[in-house]
Amino acid sequence: MAHSFLMEAGRWTLQGNWLERNAMPMPVKGKILIGWSRDHWFTMVMKLVFPGTDHQEIALQYRGRLNSGDRQYTFVLQHSLLGRVEGEGWVAPESIVQRYWVLGDRQRRSGFEALYQLSSTEYRLSSTLLTGHQIESLIEATVERQPD
Repeated sequence: MAHSFLMEAGRWTLQGNWLERNAMPMPVKGKILIGWSRDHWFTMVMKLVFPGTDHQEIALQYRGRLNSGDRQYTFVLQHSLLGRVEGEGWVAPESIVQRYWVLGDRQRRSGFEALYQLSSTEYRLSSTLLTGHQIESLIEATVERQPD
């Protein structure tokens, strides 16, 4: 089964849980919009909200390049809480994995996420943010493609 998330333009929703150190899990919902240009550049815009809580919304704007047939890509990200971020991704047969790091960050924050393909329209996301060697937050969520 070929990947549809990130590999194709489209609209997606995210729903799951957000966990932080020493806090109870809280619901998280999001919208994701993916676009592609003719010269193999992608953009991904994501907004995360936390219904029923006072947690600040998070906005992310990705820009990356992935040539046809390639399995590895790089990206830059503007993150509303972290600032400027760089990263790399790998497209595996059943998952898409990304690693990123915050630029010029004295706290040495970085992250890792994996999207496991369940079907052509559904993925399972596990994402974590680290400060140094400690996990600071974690997302576990389902990501679903929306009809065009």
